[in-house]
Amino acid sequence: MPDTPSSSPRWRRAPAPTGGSGTSQGGAGPVRLNKRLADMGLCSRREADEWIERGWVRVNGAPAVMGVKVGPQDRVTVERQAEAAQAQRVTILLHKPMGYVSGQAEDGHQPAVTLINAHSHWREDRTRTRFAPAQLRGLAPAGRLDIDSVGLLVLTQDGRIARHLIGQDSEIEKEYLVRVALDGAEARNTQAQFPPEKLALLRHGLQLDGQALKPAKVSWQNEEQLRIVLREGKKRQIRRMCELVGLKVVGLKRIRIGSVLLGPLPVGQWRYLGPGELF
Repeated sequence: MPDTPSSSPRWRRAPAPTGGSGTSQGGAGPVRLNKRLADMGLCSRREADEWIERGWVRVNGAPAVMGVKVGPQDRVTVERQAEAAQAQRVTILLHKPMGYVSGQAEDGHQPAVTLINAHSHWREDRTRTRFAPAQLRGLAPAGRLDIDSVGLLVLTQDGRIARHLIGQDSEIEKEYLVRVALDGAEARNTQAQFPPEKLALLRHGLQLDGQALKPAKVSWQNEEQLRIVLREGKKRQIRRMCELVGLKVVGLKRIRIGSVLLGPLPVGQWRYLGPGELF
């Protein structure tokens, strides 16, 4: 008997670039294949290179090679194995304690990824995913959280999520609770002593590293604590912003990234991003 064709093709076509995505201005210039795939939201550039190396990407029907450039007229297809491999990748939400660095170990401090193990998995995680050591392979922070800050830290194997959260064009909000004191002052009720015009500067008008900062949402939560919402993430941004207006940060906690909340997740524990959760 002849072979029965599969109900679905073993490859899928990458959509052609539109507008400024995947082409130079004017739409004429070819781009690297890994950038084309990343711009279409299929994967990160690193993942694209992995797919190309494994033979999972074709250009005009032929296996792609590393570094090849493609134009809008080229037909790019991705093997189903790539989609299956991507579906196995996990995203983890960690309540980072103080004293851990977000990325690689430095100055004797351990990276936050060392907290990811079966023992520290939150018992109330509603997903049914079980921890496996393979989930640590390629697991990287999607954004930073300073060593002396606590709260929500995202670690992911999925390049699409990393790009969504920390890509150059990302507009994802990050919300923080920030305990502050007037620099050099011992009196309480910082809110009453802090000039309104400086609060306005925190919202918009400051510069860091010679660049104007994007507008931020800043409001008082109580006499000693600010709520700050940012759409960018420069190194130690909130601490440096506060220094510029005469405030000292004495505690900083990130409680939200996009639509995902830290919630009741205990310090030092983690859970999986659920299938219905979106940033």
